Amino acid sequence: MRMTPAVVVLFLLLLLTWLLMSGLNLNAARFDRELRALDDFSQLERGLNREVLTARAGLSLNYDALARMTDAYDDSLNRLREAAGSGSEESAAIEALATRARRQQDLIERFKTSNALLRNSFAYFGIFSARLGAADHMPLVAAATTLTAAMLHLTLDTSPAAAREVKDRLEQLARLQSSPGDADSIQAALAHGGILHDLLPATDAVLKALIAEASTREQDVVHSLILKRQLAARASARRYRLLLYAASLMLLGALVYFGLQLRARANALRRRAAFEHAIAGISTRFINSQHYEIATHVESALERLAKCIGADRAYFVVAAEPVQVYRWSREGVEFPQGWPEHALNLATRFDRGEDGIIHIPKVRPSDETMNPLVDAGLQGWLCIPNTCGKRAEAILGFDVLRVGALTQWAEFALFRMAFDAIANAVSRIVLEQEKERLQASLQQARRMETIGAFASGIAHNFNNIVGAILGYTEIADARVRSGGQQAASLAEIRRAGERARQLVDQMLKFGRRGEGRRERICIKALVAETKSLLAASLPSHVGITVSETSEMTVVSAEPAQLQQVILNVCNNAAQAMDKPGLIELEIRVREVTEVLRIGRIGIGPGRFITISISDPGRGMDEAMLQHIFEPFFTTRPDGNGLGLATVREIVQEHDGAVEVQSAVAGGTRFDIWLPAVSSNEPISAPYAPGVAGRGAGETVLVLETERERLLRHEEILAALGYEPVGFTELHEARQAHALRARFDAALVCHQPGATSALDFATALHDIAPNLPIILATPSARDLNAPMLAGSGIREVVHHPLTSVELAGALSRCLATSVAPQL
Repeated sequence: MRMTPAVVVLFLLLLLTWLLMSGLNLNAARFDRELRALDDFSQLERGLNREVLTARAGLSLNYDALARMTDAYDDSLNRLREAAGSGSEESAAIEALATRARRQQDLIERFKTSNALLRNSFAYFGIFSARLGAADHMPLVAAATTLTAAMLHLTLDTSPAAAREVKDRLEQLARLQSSPGDADSIQAALAHGGILHDLLPATDAVLKALIAEASTREQDVVHSLILKRQLAARASARRYRLLLYAASLMLLGALVYFGLQLRARANALRRRAAFEHAIAGISTRFINSQHYEIATHVESALERLAKCIGADRAYFVVAAEPVQVYRWSREGVEFPQGWPEHALNLATRFDRGEDGIIHIPKVRPSDETMNPLVDAGLQGWLCIPNTCGKRAEAILGFDVLRVGALTQWAEFALFRMAFDAIANAVSRIVLEQEKERLQASLQQARRMETIGAFASGIAHNFNNIVGAILGYTEIADARVRSGGQQAASLAEIRRAGERARQLVDQMLKFGRRGEGRRERICIKALVAETKSLLAASLPSHVGITVSETSEMTVVSAEPAQLQQVILNVCNNAAQAMDKPGLIELEIRVREVTEVLRIGRIGIGPGRFITISISDPGRGMDEAMLQHIFEPFFTTRPDGNGLGLATVREIVQEHDGAVEVQSAVAGGTRFDIWLPAVSSNEPISAPYAPGVAGRGAGETVLVLETERERLLRHEEILAALGYEPVGFTELHEARQAHALRARFDAALVCHQPGATSALDFATALHDIAPNLPIILATPSARDLNAPMLAGSGIREVVHHPLTSVELAGALSRCLATSVAPQL
């Protein structure tokens, strides 16, 4: 059978491919991975032993580094297994290595457990030994000192002799007659000394076993097997490369022979290949570029495409609002006014070919339809449009100002590929911008979710502290003369406590992602109140001044939140001031006529209130400004990184924005933008304690599970003129209600998630349907109206209790009570 040239070439290509694949030594990468994994394993093993010794010496505060090394140790072993594969001869050696690794890890876990207990007992032993050493009883001091010395010797030498010495000293201390005041310290020292007596030798035994396990025998076996297979693979690859060289010479001869025949066709395809290469290069460049570089790359692509066909001008126009235009022109060639924007409208007037491309090799002035092209100075025009109905959405155009340039090119259909590449790149700019916006929003949402969880965690505990402050303040207020300095001070304490309680409520709502209640407030009044709070808390070298506008400054907001914003920024300003100076607060009203960009936030148009806070402190550089609003980012050792993150979150929830200007050693200025509201409606007044309705000796049953809070509730009720009868247990309250002739009302304290208080209210309502029941709870979020009605609850008050709210609830309940409860 006669072999054709194509068959010969195909055979040679297949042969070359086989020889090439055989000579590439594809397993080299696998061997390299095995060696790297083995090296990592050896290094990590040494690192684990080093960390264990560091922990034994007491130089490591925790086991975080040891845990990370253990994970990396396991990972390197897994990588070694994966690289070796199954069925290879080194698998058995690797398994032997894994067995030794597991023994080491077991010893490390035993060491961690023993060493943790050891360190704990050392701490307590040191405390109680120091107490005994400071005692007045000299034999006791001597025994404690000798025991401490023996214990110190045992930490350095865990031999049986040292252990017996410690045991003897422990027994000596136990036999001493001591005063009752030292007995507890002696017992504690004996207990922890006994633990140390047992643990120190055991821990060092584990440590010695771990060091004994440290051996490179298994690693050396695996390493030698890998090198053996690697050398064999390299030798085989060299042989195949020699065969590849011989086959390449044969193929070269065949290519020379057939190349002479293909030369004519190659010339015809050269131009097409060059253009396809240009399109591929353009596409690759778009793919590898960042979105902010695409506009420059589009202009470079237009230049490259225009030079392929001899065009003098090139452009890509997108019908958007506003119109997006990317253009290029030869040196000395300008675009006429309105061109190429006008080309969008012309794209639908001319006939297109089968490929949808408008190709006018020569513009004829005699044709009226071509007058716009003549006016633009065109001699030839190539336009690739993307139309939707009768409207062009985008065009890729090439203008020729010299006669006959476009007639030399015949493969215009390839320009559709160029159009798609440029259109996709331009679309990517919009998509990347949207992606950045969504990523920023997602990142901010995740950060604030962390803050919300943190805030909710501490708010419940802080709530009880604030309740105690408010409760005792109200009790003290009832016992001082009104109008005096003490009454004024108590009023300020109560005002600050109310603000604190509002902040705690807001923290709880923030952690649940709920919306708080907003009020119409005057910024000038809020700033004045905040200034009085700052005056008592700022350092002595820091002053504060306020500059106000004469215009109304009313916003819809939560007062406690906005006050927290001002407090956080001012406190940060004070901490940045190393020298005496002033923090300047300026309140202004600004009209924004169009959308104003502040960072990533766009505000306006509309009327805005700005609170500007400036300080002459240390200032910040650009790198720090990029991170100041990130949760937990701080530059102070005692900072928590939540202040400014909370500021931005609160301001953005109020549809505002925060702008920062700062320079190193030049101070910092924060501008807080808040949308203004109409000043015609009434403004919420600041908190002022009113005169609560007083009781007339009515008996109130109080159920509170914590004794301290129960006593505080009873004091509040007694100060209001009621007779409280308090209980901490449900069964006691039930028995008291059954034995007592009557109660006028009941106050039941409920914690979110608990049901016992509601069950008691239900049972009490079943026994005495007409008894008014008041529920005190930190949050009514998990309660609903049917549940409250079924339990007979008439009023719900906030927990911790305040006199004003509780007095009002009791007055309403007793006033609407239809009959006394029997």
